[in-house]
Amino acid sequence: MSKFLSSRFSALEPYTPGEQPRDMKYVKLNTNESPFPPSKKVIKAVNSSEVLKLNLYPDPTGKELISKLAATYGVGEENVFISNGSDDILNFSFMAFCDKEKGVCFPEISYGFYEVYAKLYGLDYKKIPLRSDFSINPENYYSSGKTVVIANPNAPTGLTLSATEIEEILKTNSDSVVIIDEAYVDFGAESCVQLTKQYENLIVVMTYSKSRSLAGGRLGFAIANKNLIADLNTIKYSTNPYNINRLTMAAGIASLDSADYYKKCNQNTIEVREYTKTELEKRGFVLTDSKANFLFAKHPKIGGEKYYLALKSKGVLVRHFGSEKIKDYVRITIGTKAQMDILLKTTDQILREV
Repeated sequence: MSKFLSSRFSALEPYTPGEQPRDMKYVKLNTNESPFPPSKKVIKAVNSSEVLKLNLYPDPTGKELISKLAATYGVGEENVFISNGSDDILNFSFMAFCDKEKGVCFPEISYGFYEVYAKLYGLDYKKIPLRSDFSINPENYYSSGKTVVIANPNAPTGLTLSATEIEEILKTNSDSVVIIDEAYVDFGAESCVQLTKQYENLIVVMTYSKSRSLAGGRLGFAIANKNLIADLNTIKYSTNPYNINRLTMAAGIASLDSADYYKKCNQNTIEVREYTKTELEKRGFVLTDSKANFLFAKHPKIGGEKYYLALKSKGVLVRHFGSEKIKDYVRITIGTKAQMDILLKTTDQILREV
């Protein structure tokens, strides 16, 4: 940290992304990427003709992409916001809807960026404990007096709330914005998009990174009441209106014409998730009932960090979090069945050694 950094950031601890090591070839199950490539239509759309236009700025309004997203989700174009990944939208949301008077609350165990954003903007924030089984108690968010942020499915547990449970949170927080982060919703959870038509305080944030195989493209979108969308656009156009590049825009449009392909990929991920869960349970693991593209697992004979390091030494990467309440667990991204079979075979070797 340099002597020039503003003092207001001196205690800031940045978010730590999943590791991307280059020292050897790994079975990479640590960053919740899709194991499948983008659709053929996406690959065709990101073509030499588009590359030749990189001397020109992309459309800052993203009109064609927004129009397709609106049609896909059954909302108006004025109800859609697009940006450079869902992280960008979450960042804008913390800027737009939280301040010293209106703080923010989120689950104690959840996506790590929420606390980073809260500290970045000097917010009064509250981390709300989970139940003993890691599930979210919606009543803890009733009449919070703060902006509410919930990942559904939650990360890294994969557990979900129903739309009915989230609706009760909305009803009791009519003077606060409720942000539902649906990064993993396409793997078995219930979306709250339709509730945006009834509740002016709801923002649903989604991403192309997981279920549309575009983690490297950096594209996210939000659906909400038109006034909230206008607020987000105010922040976007006050920072970087060209924050979605031309190639990503083309890929995002083409992916919406590939619904059958992605539905098939996501169904495969769900089936492999359940297969892997069953196999890990046979080996003595305890797991949450994840509805995301990952599993959250622990074994009574080996700690989370030790298991993670043992897997890494044998060429399999998973994610371990060091916080006290979840240190015995690892988060395992669902890859192809072949990749998960390598995980299981490697796990068998490790368990024989403990």
